[in-house]
Amino acid sequence: MKSSTGKFWKQPAIYILLLVTGAAAAMLGDRLSVSQLRANSGDAGQRTVQPRLQVPANTKPQASKVLPPVPLSGDAANVNFIVAAVAKVGPAVVRIDASRKVKPGNRGVSPEDFFGGQPNSGGRGGIERGTGSGFAIGTDGVILTNAHVVEGADTVNVTLKDGRSYQGRVLGADKVTDVAVVKIEANDVPVVTIGNSDKLLSGEWAIAIGNPLGLDNSVTAGIISATGRSSTEVGVPDKRIGFIQTDAAINPGNSGGPLLNASGEVIGMNTAIIQGAQGLGFAIPIQAAQEVAKELIATGKVEHAYLGIEMATLTPEVKQQINGNANSNLRVAVDRGVAIVSVVPNSPAAAAGLRAGDVIQKINNQPIIQSEAVQDFVQNAKVGGNLQMEINRNGQIVNLSVKPGSLPVQQVR
Repeated sequence: MKSSTGKFWKQPAIYILLLVTGAAAAMLGDRLSVSQLRANSGDAGQRTVQPRLQVPANTKPQASKVLPPVPLSGDAANVNFIVAAVAKVGPAVVRIDASRKVKPGNRGVSPEDFFGGQPNSGGRGGIERGTGSGFAIGTDGVILTNAHVVEGADTVNVTLKDGRSYQGRVLGADKVTDVAVVKIEANDVPVVTIGNSDKLLSGEWAIAIGNPLGLDNSVTAGIISATGRSSTEVGVPDKRIGFIQTDAAINPGNSGGPLLNASGEVIGMNTAIIQGAQGLGFAIPIQAAQEVAKELIATGKVEHAYLGIEMATLTPEVKQQINGNANSNLRVAVDRGVAIVSVVPNSPAAAAGLRAGDVIQKINNQPIIQSEAVQDFVQNAKVGGNLQMEINRNGQIVNLSVKPGSLPVQQVR
């Protein structure tokens, strides 16, 4: 989603564009970093040409088994639950080294662009490299990681903890959720045990494993700080994920690594940090990552529903700003709901008859008071399905049926 920047639409926490929710700048190799929390939000389009790769017949995207016990050395009195969890999951955590060729004068996005370092010149061309993390979910070499870790990569090398190294094949990558699936040709790969991210509680233990700054199999621990953080709250409004927030230290290179509970079960995939913030890390819930992985393995892409509107959570203050703007013809008659700021031409919203100035008050008979709720309905809708909307239009109630369309893959932000 993109932030509104035109005319009077400059106040934080006003706008969400459900045009698409697709492409943020995706970095090669290193992890996704967010410069600051922004309350502005909107949907952004993406252009992702995903080849439909044939999945090997023996690929098992949800294969999960308990790893064999790993002998522990040292003083037995020091073996706590974190040590046990790491011993259980560590062998299934991999290092991913991605690289791509860059044409002279056409340098792409690099990790340094996101983490404040000095970017490579790229003026003479060359090779861009980055390192991330991942974890195996199939004994036949199916690996989950972040989409931005392998974005645009010409080569993807996967190194297991036991030292084995393989060239990986990207089965699919989805920018909208930042989930990717990589396949290596290997057998008897150690796999993680999948936990339940739907039942997480704030205050639970959280353990992160990955390769921060290239330091393989580094472990940090903390707690689950919160669940269900919206993409707007996290500062990546182009994503469609309710993030897990943790204070377990996450650094560049942790991207794609697992977040564990106290039992050593994977509850999330580490994906984002906020630059300049202390103790703020975010992970994709494992249940959501698995659903995306299924589609990527089956078709090489994920289809996302979208409407094509820019909207704002309506409050008395926002209403006053809208109605008091002499440069705009928009006027709203109610104090609560979600105001439609603009409608994309030829979009599903336009086809359904939605107009700028309409205020969404109900969807499928459920009251709507925040723009995030509209996003959730669209996100969970099927392409071609129906959303019944109750609209307040200049004080009159209008009922419309809106059919979400497929996210236009040709649009990239």
